[in-house]
Amino acid sequence: MAGVNGDRKGKKDDNGMGTAVYFLLSNAKLVLGVGGAAMLGIATLAVKRMYDRAISAPTSPTKMEPSGKRSWEEPRWMGSSQRVLNHDMKSTVSRSLQTLPTTSNSFEPDCMRRATGRGRSAAGETDLLRARMRLSLQEKLWEFYQERVTIPAEEQATARRAALDICAELRIFLHGKLPDMPLREMYLSGSLYDDLQVVTADHAQLMVPLTLEKNLWSSVPGEDTIMNVPGFWLIRRENLEYFPRGSSYWDRCMVGGYLSPKSVLGVFEKLVAGSINWPAIGSVLDYVIRPVVPSETLTLEVQYKTDRHLYVDFLPLLVMDDGASLIAKPHRLAAERHENLWRQSFRVAETARLRALDQEDGGCRCACLKVTKAVCKLNPALARLSASQLTSAILLLSEKEGDWTQEALADRFLQLLRSLVGHLEAGRLPCALIPKVNLFCELTPVEVDELGYTLYCSLSDPEGLLRTPYSD
Repeated sequence: MAGVNGDRKGKKDDNGMGTAVYFLLSNAKLVLGVGGAAMLGIATLAVKRMYDRAISAPTSPTKMEPSGKRSWEEPRWMGSSQRVLNHDMKSTVSRSLQTLPTTSNSFEPDCMRRATGRGRSAAGETDLLRARMRLSLQEKLWEFYQERVTIPAEEQATARRAALDICAELRIFLHGKLPDMPLREMYLSGSLYDDLQVVTADHAQLMVPLTLEKNLWSSVPGEDTIMNVPGFWLIRRENLEYFPRGSSYWDRCMVGGYLSPKSVLGVFEKLVAGSINWPAIGSVLDYVIRPVVPSETLTLEVQYKTDRHLYVDFLPLLVMDDGASLIAKPHRLAAERHENLWRQSFRVAETARLRALDQEDGGCRCACLKVTKAVCKLNPALARLSASQLTSAILLLSEKEGDWTQEALADRFLQLLRSLVGHLEAGRLPCALIPKVNLFCELTPVEVDELGYTLYCSLSDPEGLLRTPYSD
């Protein structure tokens, strides 16, 4: 033991961990033999190395690697592979959030920080380096926006024309097949029509508004039921004693006294996927059209060019008296248990608010949203983050941050990443329009951990998010 203690003289204090390790190894041979002691030594030293790196992360937020690339020790210790955060790792992430940057100014190596105390000449050089680093992410974000995010106008127009052709065929078929079905005029919607679609024009929504009799149906908020799910609604059948079952066309889709979105989708699925001769229609339109199976909603895949595919979601829609839009898209985690729940859609209102804010100050909110959407679309580890979640996160950030000029894109992008990590750590992302709605309620704990880990690691190298596996 004396020899062990003597060898460690002058080394940095490690809160007793090193002493415990060397004591364990020096006595292991007496119990386990030479071979057992060797195996124990390898395992023990590996644990100590992880411990040393873990405790060093918060006190040493940045370091310079031999290549000159900046990184945080914590994400490097965690590893670069996609892995799930356990509770201890999540606690470390939460503590370390206090040391992470909030602006692109924070991306500077330790040597630059030390230089600030070397006199006025060194301070001027440091300011220059800081400015260069600040511009680096800004330039790469706008370059990414131009090369990867933006969709050529011709491609968007062609995709819209294909979606319009499908909409026209469905309208003709439904009106001819079921003329008594109470429907309002169908219309196309989605990010393809809001100039918020990114990377490729591959998705559209066909909204199919249903007409309900006001005296026969009423809406019940999800939080007012035993299920307690804000953001979802029940459509309850009323006055059955005066207007028996069959008085409304949609009584055929009633389950347990409520209008079931699953049953409504089933009715349209039999018609759209089972009755329409899509190969014949496709040959006339020079498209290849086929229903997507399986799908949580009714979706058509349209191949309108050899290398171009468009997915059209067929979405039954209810518009309430208060303006709330409810769509027949099931709860992702409890579709069977909550099969009567209609999902409230915030897309139109969120998009309108985002654009209004940008118009007021010439801001970069929409650009920030499109960049982040593209990052999530091109990185499989972030695919579970939806446009609605990202939009709400930006709207919430807009309430705290006033500078959304084009020159502040890098700062706001970093703030958005950091705020998403915080929301994931809390397991809650409030809807910007209705805060009681948790937009993370349909993510599993494993998905929350994986998203949090990926975004947390990206804070050490945000430019890495722009170097996607699919980049040219």
